Amino acid sequence: MAGRIAIIPARGGSKRMPHKNIIDFFGQPMISRTIRAANESGCFDRVLVSTDDPTIAEISRSCGAEVPFLRMDKADDFSVVSEATLSALAQAEAHWGESYETVVQLMANCPLREADDILTAVSAFHGRAAGFQISSFKFGWMNPWWSVRLTEDGIPERLFPEIGSRRSQDLETLYCPTGAIWIADSTALKREGTFYGDGHVFENLPWTSAVDIDDYEDLAMAKAIYIMRRQAESS
Repeated sequence: MAGRIAIIPARGGSKRMPHKNIIDFFGQPMISRTIRAANESGCFDRVLVSTDDPTIAEISRSCGAEVPFLRMDKADDFSVVSEATLSALAQAEAHWGESYETVVQLMANCPLREADDILTAVSAFHGRAAGFQISSFKFGWMNPWWSVRLTEDGIPERLFPEIGSRRSQDLETLYCPTGAIWIADSTALKREGTFYGDGHVFENLPWTSAVDIDDYEDLAMAKAIYIMRRQAESS
């Protein structure tokens, strides 16, 4: 049995951002940053890109990933990403005649997650008994405790009226999942069909590593964070 496989799901049919996974990110296709982080982490026996798109496959190979086959199924608008990863895992096992102890899913639309983030997450996973670990970040200034629904007339309806007028510093810290680094025992993942399997745990990332890019506003924020990081490194 091989140790770990990184699976990077990257279907070609994004509607909100056409060709999202290979959109330009500072002169490189966005997926290249995930491939490089996976390879530089040194955590994986294989780094596999699972895609239904020949162009994404070609670009991914040039960036250092293995893409020996195109995704056979689960590339539609309705399949959840865990299903796509399980499909890729089955194809990988059949293609290479291998089985894997640990599966690490790295979403291509999380370009700010670095090799050190992956190393930290993998170390945390192997240091605990849980079969599933999902990356998360701590809410900061965008505090969900203050969330409201708006009526057609713009009238706010608070989602958490029980907090009353308490100060933000007196409220419990809340966390949000991010697609950056999801890890599972492969046997447990096959059994449960989801990374949100029984007893799953969260492992925190810095919010600056955790951005999921799903629209152009997310892309603008990710680029701003990237520039901020580069400036901090050079100062």
